[in-house]
Amino acid sequence: MPTTNAAVELLAEPLTLRCGAVLPHRLAKSALSEQLGDRRNRPGRELVELYRTWSRGGAGVLVTGNVMVDPRALGEPRNVAVSEEPDAGAFREWAAASTGTGSQLWVQLNHPGRQSPRFLSRQPVAPSAVPFGDRGVRSVFATPRALTGNEIDVIIDRFAVSARTVIDAGFRGIQLHGAHGYLISQFLSPLTNRRTDAWGGDAVRRRRFLLELVRRVRAEVGDSVPLSVKLNSADFQRGGFTEEESLEVVRELGEAGIDLLEISGGTYERAAMMGLTSGSRASTRSREAYFLDYATKARQVSDVALMVTGGFRTVAGMAAALRSGALDVIGLGRPVTVTPDLPARLLAGEDVEAERLCPKTGIRLADSWLEIQWHTQQMHRVASGKPVDRRRGAVRSLVVAGVNDPLNAFRRVRG
Repeated sequence: MPTTNAAVELLAEPLTLRCGAVLPHRLAKSALSEQLGDRRNRPGRELVELYRTWSRGGAGVLVTGNVMVDPRALGEPRNVAVSEEPDAGAFREWAAASTGTGSQLWVQLNHPGRQSPRFLSRQPVAPSAVPFGDRGVRSVFATPRALTGNEIDVIIDRFAVSARTVIDAGFRGIQLHGAHGYLISQFLSPLTNRRTDAWGGDAVRRRRFLLELVRRVRAEVGDSVPLSVKLNSADFQRGGFTEEESLEVVRELGEAGIDLLEISGGTYERAAMMGLTSGSRASTRSREAYFLDYATKARQVSDVALMVTGGFRTVAGMAAALRSGALDVIGLGRPVTVTPDLPARLLAGEDVEAERLCPKTGIRLADSWLEIQWHTQQMHRVASGKPVDRRRGAVRSLVVAGVNDPLNAFRRVRG
């Protein structure tokens, strides 16, 4: 569908957040795990180059991939992590990557909980000692140990200190990753949080961890720094975190004073964030966004600014979603690994779509891994100053991943 001036103008409108920060327009680059930390899990020159490229590509906000709050708790071997003795200086060059572009860099803070692979954590921690139900996933992740109350307090401290560290380094905002089955998500779900103390036992106590994180991080960074949460609309698992519970969390997050809520969904066992689930309505597919129906419901329980990521292809689809009032910000993830300057081109009125070029093998488990690896390898090319390889095939991508993943794990252990 041809791009119209009215649609482009809608995408170009600034947005003032509750904290007073102004987003220059409605297109944001959502978090993608870059896997570009060094052996000590510090940000390096490649991350600076990648984010400099994306900043020049026109996104109003760039949310980093996982920055782990504890270097002993990693989801992937090359995650960036805030050291046990935090050093803002280690993050300053990365934070300055957007200088002179008008883009704002926000850091996504995370803790993997039980989603830390066996080669990184022989016994990861979680709200409760619940293994993965999927046999294939369980082969990768060990059964976690339940956190003690004191350990929960320490993790909350780590989030707060990490937030302060990156803001001192020059980053402009914070996002707490409360989706996709990581630790915050584990506390929210009755499948993974079977505690009977102050941190679990019912829906109110299960969301206490997230709300306490919001309170502590806000106290640490102040009222003028944008604070965002990425939240599952649901886990899409029987007996898991439901849409009804999620909407209650949205209501309380709004009351707690967050500035932006990014809506996603799913876990490693049910990866709704990677694409539409089977049985999705035709109307949802035609509107492009994966979680637009949920966003409409979230809008009814809170006036917090909403960002939806996933599925958007065209300016017309993005503008229609904004015009509906269901959301305020369009999140673009994997498409900007294919077209790093996609936001600028969309705002310039070019007739360009958010593309998904990842090849398929036809094998479900292989394709799930390939989807991540193919896009990660494209990010690594851009980070090293190379152009995107749009013709990169499935076999080559899987072979490279099969070599690099064990090598990175070995380097992590040796480092």
